[in-house]
Amino acid sequence: MLYWLTEFSDGGDFFNLFRYITFRSGGAFFTALIFGFVFGQPLINLLRRRQRNGQPIRDDGPESHLINKAGTPTMGGVLILGAVIVSTLLWARLDTIFVWKMENPYVWITLFVTVGFGLIGFADDYKKISGGNTKGVSGKVRLLLGFVIAAIAAYWMASLHPDELTNQLAFPVFKDTLLNLGIFFVPFSMIVIVGAANAVNFTDGLDGLAIMPAMIAAGTLGVIAYAVGRVDFTEYLDVHYVPGTGELLIFTAALIGGGLGFLWYNAPPAAVFMGDTGSLALGGALGAIAVATKHEIVLAIVGGLFVVETLSVIIQVLYFKRTGKRVFLMAPIHHHYEKKGWSEPQIVIRFWIISLVLALIGLATLKLR
Repeated sequence: MLYWLTEFSDGGDFFNLFRYITFRSGGAFFTALIFGFVFGQPLINLLRRRQRNGQPIRDDGPESHLINKAGTPTMGGVLILGAVIVSTLLWARLDTIFVWKMENPYVWITLFVTVGFGLIGFADDYKKISGGNTKGVSGKVRLLLGFVIAAIAAYWMASLHPDELTNQLAFPVFKDTLLNLGIFFVPFSMIVIVGAANAVNFTDGLDGLAIMPAMIAAGTLGVIAYAVGRVDFTEYLDVHYVPGTGELLIFTAALIGGGLGFLWYNAPPAAVFMGDTGSLALGGALGAIAVATKHEIVLAIVGGLFVVETLSVIIQVLYFKRTGKRVFLMAPIHHHYEKKGWSEPQIVIRFWIISLVLALIGLATLKLR
């Protein structure tokens, strides 16, 4: 929205700064951060009044959670979503929204995915709170709605990608390697988006565990989006040029700012949980950005922690059904380490470190060609 201030610029004044994505990204970051600080405590107070018993705690989870986390309200993801939406709409170059192919569509697509998955998560959280138990919206319904949202976004992005990249899967490191997925590109992209959403959801089990890796992944994907959206950068780095993705840096900056504002209240001991409202929305956004920038495989590296958390659940379920025994003491894997005696801060901070290392590896793929 503020990009329109460039209409008043003669090319050498303050208003000219709004032409630069980096400047507007900084504005989006601070706007989202301030939004989180201003509205964080009022939202928590409101959620406490509405949720007298807080988020229902699973009986089959770690015993300490029944004591330490009882009474903590959920749906804190509303704070992140509000910060991201307001900041992005304020600072991104939006152009018109009334046509299918707009100048910078990827911001709108990512917002669509983020809000869509956020609404699914909100419905799930609301049902848990209103029912006073951990049974929210059924998994089948959640997956169905998620795939519908992902299908719309995937088809939309497939129609916008340059002809030479349409329906193609790009590989990191191997600069000229493309795999034509054809009609399978949309289903593949749907799996990436829905998979990312649920992977972050699995990770959200300890105070601050999911939000920091999500911010790290968002920051990494934001840099990638900015790079692949500039011709000069893509020529230097030998990566594929996807026009229009540079504006996604503003979205990711807003996500980081909003995430930090939320983390202020989610740091152990958490005053509020993000709930499925936040985790599904953040994961869906990461998946959408990866598809938009043709870096789906890099997302698996950058978001490697989320991948491991998801695999731990899949392995545990399949192995238990086959043998009646467990591979891990408890899944997802962060609960395994709780059972082994690691303290919650130890697990959270060590997982943050792993996320940061994986993000640096993911960034390195831009140059390793």
